[in-house]
Amino acid sequence: MTRPKTPHPVASLEPSPMRSTTKVDPLRGATSVVNLSGAAALALTLLAAAAHAQSAQEIIAAADQVRNAGEPFRVTNTLTEYIAGTARSSSTIVVYAKVDKTNGQFRDLVRYIEPPRDAGKMALLDGTVLWFYDPASKASVRISPQQRLIGQASIGDVLTVNFAVDYTGALVGAETIQDSTRKGRECWHLDMKAANDHATYNRVEYWVEKSTAYPIKIKAYSDSGRLLKILYYGNYTTQLGRVRPTEAIIIDAVDSSLVTRINFGDFQFQEIPETWFQRDYLPRLRIE
Repeated sequence: MTRPKTPHPVASLEPSPMRSTTKVDPLRGATSVVNLSGAAALALTLLAAAAHAQSAQEIIAAADQVRNAGEPFRVTNTLTEYIAGTARSSSTIVVYAKVDKTNGQFRDLVRYIEPPRDAGKMALLDGTVLWFYDPASKASVRISPQQRLIGQASIGDVLTVNFAVDYTGALVGAETIQDSTRKGRECWHLDMKAANDHATYNRVEYWVEKSTAYPIKIKAYSDSGRLLKILYYGNYTTQLGRVRPTEAIIIDAVDSSLVTRINFGDFQFQEIPETWFQRDYLPRLRIE
Protein backbone atom coordinates (compact mmCIF):
# COMPACT_ATOMS: atom_id res chain seq x y z
CA MET A 1 0.00 0.00 0.00
CA THR A 2 1.39 3.36 -0.97
CA ARG A 3 1.94 5.65 1.99
CA PRO A 4 0.76 9.26 1.85
CA LYS A 5 3.15 11.92 0.65
CA THR A 6 3.56 15.31 2.28
CA PRO A 7 3.57 18.50 0.21
CA HIS A 8 6.96 20.13 0.18
CA PRO A 9 6.79 23.66 1.58
CA VAL A 10 8.92 26.26 -0.12
CA ALA A 11 11.42 28.79 1.11
CA SER A 12 10.61 32.47 1.24
CA LEU A 13 11.31 34.71 -1.72
CA GLU A 14 14.30 36.96 -1.32
CA PRO A 15 13.16 40.56 -0.99
CA SER A 16 14.14 42.72 -3.94
CA PRO A 17 16.91 45.24 -3.26
CA MET A 18 15.99 48.85 -2.57
CA ARG A 19 16.43 51.16 -5.51
CA SER A 20 18.17 54.49 -5.22
CA THR A 21 17.44 57.47 -7.42
CA THR A 22 19.97 59.48 -9.39
CA LYS A 23 20.17 63.26 -9.54
CA VAL A 24 22.38 65.61 -11.50
CA ASP A 25 24.41 67.96 -9.28
CA PRO A 26 24.71 71.25 -11.24
CA LEU A 27 27.58 72.47 -9.01
CA ARG A 28 29.71 69.42 -9.73
CA GLY A 29 28.49 68.75 -13.25
CA ALA A 30 28.18 65.04 -12.44
CA THR A 31 25.51 62.53 -11.58
CA SER A 32 25.39 61.56 -7.89
CA VAL A 33 23.27 59.02 -6.01
CA VAL A 34 20.78 60.73 -3.72
CA ASN A 35 18.17 59.00 -1.60
CA LEU A 36 17.15 61.76 0.81
CA SER A 37 18.79 64.80 2.31
CA GLY A 38 20.75 64.08 5.50
CA ALA A 39 18.44 65.74 7.99
CA ALA A 40 15.27 64.39 6.39
CA ALA A 41 16.72 60.90 6.14
CA LEU A 42 17.73 60.91 9.80
CA ALA A 43 14.29 62.13 10.87
CA LEU A 44 12.52 59.49 8.80
CA THR A 45 14.84 56.78 10.10
CA LEU A 46 14.12 57.74 13.70
CA LEU A 47 10.38 57.91 13.05
CA ALA A 48 10.43 54.52 11.31
CA ALA A 49 12.39 52.97 14.17
CA ALA A 50 9.91 54.35 16.71
CA ALA A 51 6.97 53.05 14.66
CA HIS A 52 8.57 49.62 14.43
CA ALA A 53 9.19 49.49 18.20
CA GLN A 54 5.58 50.44 18.90
CA SER A 55 3.92 48.14 16.39
CA ALA A 56 5.96 44.92 16.52
CA GLN A 57 4.32 43.61 19.71
CA GLU A 58 0.91 44.59 18.40
CA ILE A 59 1.47 42.52 15.26
CA ILE A 60 2.63 39.54 17.32
CA ALA A 61 -0.36 39.90 19.67
CA ALA A 62 -2.77 40.06 16.72
CA ALA A 63 -1.32 36.83 15.33
CA ASP A 64 -1.65 35.27 18.81
CA GLN A 65 -5.37 35.97 18.66
CA VAL A 66 -5.57 34.14 15.34
CA ARG A 67 -3.71 31.09 16.67
CA ASN A 68 -5.35 30.94 20.10
CA ALA A 69 -8.82 31.42 21.53
CA GLY A 70 -9.22 33.66 24.56
CA GLU A 71 -11.49 31.26 26.46
CA PRO A 72 -10.43 27.82 27.79
CA PHE A 73 -10.39 25.23 25.01
CA ARG A 74 -9.09 21.87 23.89
CA VAL A 75 -7.62 20.77 20.57
CA THR A 76 -6.51 17.38 19.26
CA ASN A 77 -3.14 17.38 17.50
CA THR A 78 -2.15 14.60 15.14
CA LEU A 79 1.55 14.57 14.33
CA THR A 80 3.02 12.62 11.41
CA GLU A 81 6.73 12.28 10.72
CA TYR A 82 7.84 11.98 7.07
CA ILE A 83 11.18 10.99 5.61
CA ALA A 84 11.60 11.85 1.92
CA GLY A 85 7.83 12.11 1.62
CA THR A 86 7.00 8.74 3.20
CA ALA A 87 5.15 8.59 6.51
CA ARG A 88 7.25 6.92 9.18
CA SER A 89 5.48 7.39 12.52
CA SER A 90 2.59 9.27 14.06
CA SER A 91 1.34 10.44 17.43
CA THR A 92 -1.88 11.94 18.76
CA ILE A 93 -2.20 14.27 21.74
CA VAL A 94 -4.90 16.47 23.23
CA VAL A 95 -3.98 19.92 24.51
CA TYR A 96 -6.12 21.65 27.15
CA ALA A 97 -5.34 25.37 27.32
CA LYS A 98 -6.39 28.17 29.64
CA VAL A 99 -5.05 31.71 29.96
CA ASP A 100 -3.53 32.73 33.28
CA LYS A 101 -5.14 36.12 33.87
CA THR A 102 -2.21 37.29 36.00
CA ASN A 103 0.35 37.27 33.17
CA GLY A 104 -1.57 36.71 29.92
CA GLN A 105 0.20 33.43 29.18
CA PHE A 106 -1.44 30.04 28.73
CA ARG A 107 -1.26 27.10 31.04
CA ASP A 108 -1.37 23.79 29.18
CA LEU A 109 -2.10 20.19 29.93
CA VAL A 110 -0.98 17.80 27.19
CA ARG A 111 -2.48 14.29 27.25
CA TYR A 112 -0.93 11.56 25.11
CA ILE A 113 -3.48 9.38 23.25
CA GLU A 114 -1.54 7.40 20.64
CA PRO A 115 0.51 5.32 20.08
CA PRO A 116 -0.81 2.95 22.80
CA ARG A 117 2.58 2.74 24.51
CA ASP A 118 2.34 6.48 25.30
CA ALA A 119 -1.33 6.58 26.33
CA GLY A 120 -1.76 8.15 29.75
CA LYS A 121 1.44 10.15 29.68
CA MET A 122 1.04 13.88 30.23
CA ALA A 123 2.95 17.14 30.04
CA LEU A 124 2.03 20.13 32.16
CA LEU A 125 2.94 23.77 31.61
CA ASP A 126 1.90 25.36 34.88
CA GLY A 127 3.05 28.87 34.08
CA THR A 128 6.83 28.91 33.88
CA VAL A 129 7.75 25.25 34.40
CA LEU A 130 7.13 22.32 32.05
CA TRP A 131 6.65 18.90 33.63
CA PHE A 132 6.42 15.42 32.09
CA TYR A 133 4.36 12.79 33.90
CA ASP A 134 4.66 9.04 33.33
CA PRO A 135 1.84 6.93 34.84
CA ALA A 136 4.12 3.88 34.97
CA SER A 137 6.33 5.49 37.59
CA LYS A 138 3.74 8.02 38.83
CA ALA A 139 6.56 10.54 38.80
CA SER A 140 6.82 13.93 37.14
CA VAL A 141 10.12 15.40 35.98
CA ARG A 142 11.00 18.83 34.69
CA ILE A 143 11.72 18.98 30.94
CA SER A 144 12.74 21.56 28.37
CA PRO A 145 10.18 22.84 25.84
CA GLN A 146 12.72 21.78 23.18
CA GLN A 147 12.30 18.13 24.26
CA ARG A 148 11.66 16.12 21.11
CA LEU A 149 8.09 14.88 20.71
CA ILE A 150 8.17 13.24 17.28
CA GLY A 151 10.22 13.94 14.18
CA GLN A 152 11.04 17.65 13.97
CA ALA A 153 8.34 18.63 16.50
CA SER A 154 9.26 19.46 20.07
CA ILE A 155 6.85 19.64 22.97
CA GLY A 156 7.09 23.44 22.78
CA ASP A 157 5.78 23.36 19.20
CA VAL A 158 2.44 21.88 20.31
CA LEU A 159 1.90 23.96 23.44
CA THR A 160 -0.60 26.78 23.28
CA VAL A 161 1.40 29.93 24.05
CA ASN A 162 1.15 33.65 23.38
CA PHE A 163 4.30 34.74 21.58
CA ALA A 164 3.73 38.35 22.65
CA VAL A 165 4.37 37.28 26.26
CA ASP A 166 7.42 35.07 25.66
CA TYR A 167 9.18 37.20 23.04
CA THR A 168 10.18 40.80 22.38
CA GLY A 169 9.81 41.61 18.70
CA ALA A 170 11.39 44.05 16.28
CA LEU A 171 9.87 44.81 12.91
CA VAL A 172 12.36 44.05 10.15
CA GLY A 173 10.11 45.22 7.33
CA ALA A 174 7.53 44.13 4.78
CA GLU A 175 8.20 41.17 2.49
CA THR A 176 6.42 38.98 -0.02
CA ILE A 177 6.96 35.30 0.77
CA GLN A 178 5.46 32.01 -0.35
CA ASP A 179 3.44 29.88 2.03
CA SER A 180 3.44 26.07 2.09
CA THR A 181 1.20 25.97 -1.00
CA ARG A 182 3.50 28.38 -2.90
CA LYS A 183 0.93 31.16 -2.68
CA GLY A 184 2.39 34.64 -2.36
CA ARG A 185 1.69 36.43 0.92
CA GLU A 186 2.35 40.07 1.79
CA CYS A 187 3.82 39.81 5.28
CA TRP A 188 5.39 41.68 8.13
CA HIS A 189 8.78 40.18 8.93
CA LEU A 190 9.60 40.24 12.64
CA ASP A 191 12.70 39.28 14.57
CA MET A 192 11.76 37.99 18.03
CA LYS A 193 14.10 37.45 20.99
CA ALA A 194 13.19 35.44 24.08
CA ALA A 195 11.83 37.71 26.82
CA ASN A 196 12.05 35.10 29.59
CA ASP A 197 13.70 31.81 30.45
CA HIS A 198 10.75 29.61 29.48
CA ALA A 199 10.42 30.69 25.84
CA THR A 200 10.86 27.63 23.62
CA TYR A 201 13.52 29.22 21.40
CA ASN A 202 16.14 31.89 21.99
CA ARG A 203 15.33 33.64 18.71
CA VAL A 204 12.53 33.34 16.17
CA GLU A 205 11.98 34.97 12.80
CA TYR A 206 8.26 35.38 12.21
CA TRP A 207 6.22 36.27 9.13
CA VAL A 208 2.66 37.52 9.70
CA GLU A 209 0.31 38.37 6.84
CA LYS A 210 -0.33 42.11 6.75
CA SER A 211 -4.01 42.06 5.76
CA THR A 212 -5.21 39.25 8.06
CA ALA A 213 -2.67 38.86 10.90
CA TYR A 214 -2.42 35.19 9.90
CA PRO A 215 0.85 33.60 11.06
CA ILE A 216 2.53 32.22 7.94
CA LYS A 217 6.10 31.17 8.65
CA ILE A 218 8.61 30.75 11.47
CA LYS A 219 12.35 30.17 11.58
CA ALA A 220 13.50 28.92 14.99
CA TYR A 221 17.07 29.27 16.24
CA SER A 222 19.12 27.64 19.01
CA ASP A 223 20.86 29.52 21.82
CA SER A 224 24.05 29.45 19.74
CA GLY A 225 22.29 31.07 16.77
CA ARG A 226 22.00 27.92 14.63
CA LEU A 227 18.86 27.59 12.53
CA LEU A 228 16.96 24.55 13.83
CA LYS A 229 13.75 24.33 11.87
CA ILE A 230 11.34 26.13 9.55
CA LEU A 231 7.62 26.02 10.28
CA TYR A 232 4.72 26.93 7.98
CA TYR A 233 1.16 27.47 9.22
CA GLY A 234 -1.69 26.71 6.81
CA ASN A 235 -5.12 25.25 6.01
CA TYR A 236 -7.06 28.11 7.61
CA THR A 237 -10.64 27.27 8.58
CA THR A 238 -13.19 28.66 11.02
CA GLN A 239 -12.62 27.21 14.49
CA LEU A 240 -13.82 28.50 17.87
CA GLY A 241 -15.49 31.55 16.33
CA ARG A 242 -12.85 32.75 13.86
CA VAL A 243 -10.49 31.65 11.11
CA ARG A 244 -7.43 29.84 12.48
CA PRO A 245 -4.62 27.63 11.14
CA THR A 246 -5.38 23.91 11.35
CA GLU A 247 -2.03 22.68 10.08
CA ALA A 248 1.66 23.25 10.72
CA ILE A 249 4.48 21.81 8.60
CA ILE A 250 7.92 21.66 10.23
CA ILE A 251 11.03 21.20 8.09
CA ASP A 252 14.45 20.30 9.42
CA ALA A 253 16.88 23.16 8.70
CA VAL A 254 19.74 20.82 7.73
CA ASP A 255 17.90 18.03 5.89
CA SER A 256 14.75 19.22 4.10
CA SER A 257 13.64 15.61 3.50
CA LEU A 258 12.79 15.41 7.22
CA VAL A 259 9.31 16.87 7.66
CA THR A 260 6.69 16.71 10.41
CA ARG A 261 3.07 17.67 9.81
CA ILE A 262 0.79 18.69 12.71
CA ASN A 263 -2.96 18.67 12.09
CA PHE A 264 -5.03 20.62 14.63
CA GLY A 265 -8.58 19.30 14.93
CA ASP A 266 -11.63 18.75 17.13
CA PHE A 267 -11.47 22.26 18.57
CA GLN A 268 -13.85 22.67 21.51
CA PHE A 269 -14.43 25.30 24.16
CA GLN A 270 -14.19 23.53 27.51
CA GLU A 271 -14.20 24.53 31.15
CA ILE A 272 -10.94 23.33 32.67
CA PRO A 273 -10.64 22.88 36.46
CA GLU A 274 -7.72 24.58 38.19
CA THR A 275 -6.67 21.23 39.64
CA TRP A 276 -5.68 20.06 36.15
CA PHE A 277 -2.77 22.51 36.24
CA GLN A 278 -1.38 21.30 39.57
CA ARG A 279 1.62 19.01 39.33
CA ASP A 280 0.73 17.10 42.51
CA TYR A 281 -2.73 16.31 41.12
CA LEU A 282 -1.48 14.54 37.95
CA PRO A 283 -1.43 10.99 39.45
CA ARG A 284 -5.12 11.40 40.38
CA LEU A 285 -6.24 13.13 37.20
CA ARG A 286 -8.88 11.20 35.26
CA ILE A 287 -10.15 12.60 31.96
CA GLU A 288 -12.95 10.82 30.14
